[in-house]
Amino acid sequence: MPNTKFIFVIGGVMSGVGKGASMASMGRLLKAKGFKVTAMKIDPYVNVDAGTMNPIEHGEVFVTIDGDETDQNIGNYERFLDIDITRDNYMTTGRVYQTVIERERNLGYNGKCVEVVPRVPEEVIRRIDHVAEQSQADFVLIEIGGTVGEYENILFLEALRMMRQRDADSVRSVIVSYLPVPPSIGEMKTKPTQHAVREANRAGISPDFLIARSEDEMDEPRREKLARFCAIPIKHIIGAPNVESIYKIPQSFEDQNFGDSLLESFGIDPKPANLDDWNELSDKIGTLKDEVKIGVIGKYFSSGAFVLSDVYLSVLEAIKHASWANDRKPVIEWLNSEDYENDPSKLKDLDNLDGILIPGGFGTRGIEGKIMAIKYARENKIPYFGICYGMQCAVIEYGRNILGFDDANTEEMNPEAHHLLIHFMKGQRENANMAKFGGTLRLGSWPAKLKADTTTSRAYDTKTIDERHRHRYEFNNEYRDQLERAGLVVSGESPDGELVEIVEISDHPFFVGVQFHPEFQSRPLSPHPLFNAFIKAAKQSS
Repeated sequence: MPNTKFIFVIGGVMSGVGKGASMASMGRLLKAKGFKVTAMKIDPYVNVDAGTMNPIEHGEVFVTIDGDETDQNIGNYERFLDIDITRDNYMTTGRVYQTVIERERNLGYNGKCVEVVPRVPEEVIRRIDHVAEQSQADFVLIEIGGTVGEYENILFLEALRMMRQRDADSVRSVIVSYLPVPPSIGEMKTKPTQHAVREANRAGISPDFLIARSEDEMDEPRREKLARFCAIPIKHIIGAPNVESIYKIPQSFEDQNFGDSLLESFGIDPKPANLDDWNELSDKIGTLKDEVKIGVIGKYFSSGAFVLSDVYLSVLEAIKHASWANDRKPVIEWLNSEDYENDPSKLKDLDNLDGILIPGGFGTRGIEGKIMAIKYARENKIPYFGICYGMQCAVIEYGRNILGFDDANTEEMNPEAHHLLIHFMKGQRENANMAKFGGTLRLGSWPAKLKADTTTSRAYDTKTIDERHRHRYEFNNEYRDQLERAGLVVSGESPDGELVEIVEISDHPFFVGVQFHPEFQSRPLSPHPLFNAFIKAAKQSS
């Protein structure tokens, strides 16, 4: 740990400005220069983890290999750095306070009065140091959620200030801010960013670098003004205009010597970056012409008049990875399952798609529309990929329309149904009855064995797999024999044979449902095998 360098990333002006993508790109660039890099996220929520947050409010819940429910940016870090990140790399206000309070209850502070400052920032620093020691990384990148000036993240900014005071040579800070161009003015404005930097100054932080997010390229007059009024060297001000793909950002940063400037600020000699494979992909993204049209049928997209694609971020990225690998430009349509319940005639629109995917979810809203869409995909030979809830809905649809169980259902939706094809996992009913919802799902990476000569086994080209899970309900084995005799193939199960992990239909271009979340293990340069197989089938049907 003595040689580890720490880079904090904070936000200015507004949320959603792109701190996660910026930090992930910084990490990729440093890795391309030969350094070992890991990344952390600090969420300023009192929630202990992201598992109980509404997806519409917070976006996707990303699950780590060791079963932590985290912010979606952990997924960005994994995809860009091509590493598996664990629960140690994620913290929230609730998690930090919980640890401080437990330590106080156990006399961990030797009877002293426990004050928010410095005890909470000290716990934040302890966690950062732990990650540095465990990972043995050259660089630990830490994103502090929210924006400067908010009350919620002030203690995390204090941790940054204290670490800088402890060892100024090993800590740098980067502020990611936004330069708007008001339509009525037509000029890029720097004043909001100037105010953001001053807010950071009030917290005792003088940012070393500024990433200026904008719709278009930042010009030199704006760069000079930011340098003058924010007291940041002009070569440390990095332009970050919108790009067609976030996978182009590392090269954009390298073109501005961002990586070498970071190294030089730590007294490290500049190094060339090997971004060849990354740039080959990003160049390919911009040249693909042939399309593959995938409909993602969910229920979390809408928020007022806006569409929130971040709810299914990893799914969408996995579709892109596989499409690019298959030399196709992905065209993704957001489809609301409730529309089919209100107007079944809209199901005909699915004929315009090359493939249909139903991702995970919870609750009863929109489930009938999903089941209707699955039936349409099955009967009309449209490639279908069901993930978690999408797999469970496929089982219900098969039970209703092939076995004739009109009331086939999931216990989550209708516990009184006679044919519960999907029911609580062992021990989960008790958790639900006692309202123990936080961190009690089946989480993390679990092994499964595959049935030979199936769509799934051919896709993976292996006999066993490990995939990440997040569910409370499972396939009801009381119906397994009936469903299999009727043609539903169980192509994957837990090593003990007790849990059905994958179902599929053999006489179909591609009809696969998985209980796990394969999207969490897809990478830009190595698409997930099942997504790859799904897109191949969709490509053939286009």
